[in-house]
Amino acid sequence: MSRAEGPLRPGTATEAAPEGVVAGRRPAGRVVLNGEARRMLVSGGLLAGGWLAGLLAPAVPGAAVAFYALAIAAGGYPTARKGLRALRRGRITFNVLMTVAVAGAALIGEWREGAVVAFLYNASEALEAHAMDRARGALRALVDLAPKLARVRRDGREETIPAEAVVPGDLVIVRPGERIAVDGRVVGGASAVNQAPITGESVPVEKGPGDEVFAGSLNEEGVLEVEATRPCTDTTLARIIHLVEDAQSRRAPVQRFVDAFARWYTPAIVALAAGVALAPPLFLGQPWDRWLYEGLALLVVGCPCALVVSTPVALVSAIGGAARHGVLIKGGMHLETAGRLRAVAFDKTGTLTEGRPAVTDVIRLTDDGGACPLCLAGGLERFSEHPLARAIVAAAEAAEHECYSPPDVADFRAIPGKGAGAVIDGRRYYIGNPRLFAELGVDTGQAAEIVDRLQAEGKTAMLLGTERELVAVFAVADALRPDGVAVLRELARAGVAHAVMLTGDNARTAESVARQAGIAEFRAELLPEDKVAAVRELRERYGTVAMVGDGVNDAPALAAASLGIAMGRGGTDVALETADVVLMGDDLSRLPYLVRLARAALGVIRQNIAFSLLIKLVAVAAVVPGWLTLWLAILADMGATVLVTLNAARLLLYRPPTGLPVHSRR
Repeated sequence: MSRAEGPLRPGTATEAAPEGVVAGRRPAGRVVLNGEARRMLVSGGLLAGGWLAGLLAPAVPGAAVAFYALAIAAGGYPTARKGLRALRRGRITFNVLMTVAVAGAALIGEWREGAVVAFLYNASEALEAHAMDRARGALRALVDLAPKLARVRRDGREETIPAEAVVPGDLVIVRPGERIAVDGRVVGGASAVNQAPITGESVPVEKGPGDEVFAGSLNEEGVLEVEATRPCTDTTLARIIHLVEDAQSRRAPVQRFVDAFARWYTPAIVALAAGVALAPPLFLGQPWDRWLYEGLALLVVGCPCALVVSTPVALVSAIGGAARHGVLIKGGMHLETAGRLRAVAFDKTGTLTEGRPAVTDVIRLTDDGGACPLCLAGGLERFSEHPLARAIVAAAEAAEHECYSPPDVADFRAIPGKGAGAVIDGRRYYIGNPRLFAELGVDTGQAAEIVDRLQAEGKTAMLLGTERELVAVFAVADALRPDGVAVLRELARAGVAHAVMLTGDNARTAESVARQAGIAEFRAELLPEDKVAAVRELRERYGTVAMVGDGVNDAPALAAASLGIAMGRGGTDVALETADVVLMGDDLSRLPYLVRLARAALGVIRQNIAFSLLIKLVAVAAVVPGWLTLWLAILADMGATVLVTLNAARLLLYRPPTGLPVHSRR
């Protein structure tokens, strides 16, 4: 977060956004380029200009050289400046190595090679800088969940005040459709509260007096009176923001092998070339012209151009290939991390499951030849906005029943926290939880065993009936993704054998989903800080761990994991911004593809580095018998650069040998 101006907190002022622009998001249709991306485009344009000048005006070689020199200046100047600053501090970094590579290419007249190296390095830097520039947007999106105002009752009078002015003990009034401004305890009213942003629960939770509620959650039905238990700056949502910031600040960048190697390789080559050029004439009386030539040839062949491009060109190729298959990787360091994964932690709702409730069972309790229970329930629930009601309506509309047509419904009444009732064909029907029918005095004994079984399977049971008898039992659940089991099997084949499910849902639901998915280890009823603790424990146990999620409540765990992976189409903005990798299209089958691609990329990088070093060793050995000529040095250096580039370009076409289909984005 080095580019951010500091963390944002709920209740603090933020700079004004232009009209029509949501804080933390870029305007639609507008691309904002960071400095690295602009330098990459300028350097690439000048490189293309040099190539065209050499092709169209071969008789004027100076024109192409001028373009290449400008490309080197545009792309290499910031790197050279950082490299010189490091040298003044006595450190030889990747920037020093890069500067030597470009300068060496220019000194021997290979201007095009130097321009290509500068461009490729800029492309790698731009990819990694993009993720940094988006970090501040993630925190802004989190802050946007918290209401700026709260309606409180003080001294018998309601007033609207800034949320940061609410103190513990204040009575906050939350109307239907409003977000809760503070953490607190319900002291009056009943309603269904969608707290998925905080706990990840797949369906709204019924809240009544004594129940705890969280800031940022959505009140869907009735009016709630909430006693504030924490100030605005210490809510669960505020702690999520702090956890994201803390985990991102403690994340250390992956130290590439080439970066460490540069600390001794570059001075060693310079010292060796100087020794070859000076020692024989000074101490052995050898001719100066021969050994100066040999020293220059050794310096040329030692120029680490192939070594410099071996890593970034492979990373850029792999990232570009992944994007074609709907996997957005936010930098080369994250691709490297994916190649070393040993375990994956999955969120449940919206990740392993579809993320929306659906009717799984319809059990008829009476056989009186009356209307279809699904038709009755669908007609009754048409007037309700509760997610469970929408699942019933969707099932009724999709059912292949000739009898289904929306019945005439009159006198619809929502019963907060319990269900709803309405008059259909002259009879009053009710649909809701068992508590509703118990209060109506209906004997629910015949359905008790069925309800217990459905709840043991992790499903939500609802009853349909009248004031005298029950008609049917409905079960609603968040279904497992169709490819979930196959994805876990392919991950194991790819070398990631440890899978864990982390969820805010209740233990029964978690156990049911884990059993269906074939996951042996799961943890339920977790708040965001609990997920972070679980991820850190997994990192201690396995080393490199990925977290896959889609919700706001997953953002801290995504940031705390070695690799954060977000579901793209269904994921929240915060999860997408916080994650290191985004699976566009919500396709879990791309997860094994990512792991296999990353491991293939690491293999290509090792091949390129080994080949580059082998060429250098052979060239050094050729100095002794005097076989190394300047032209051979140039050919070896250029040839190695071309070969490692072609080897890395294979990653653009990489298709893993997996049993799961991986579809390109259309």
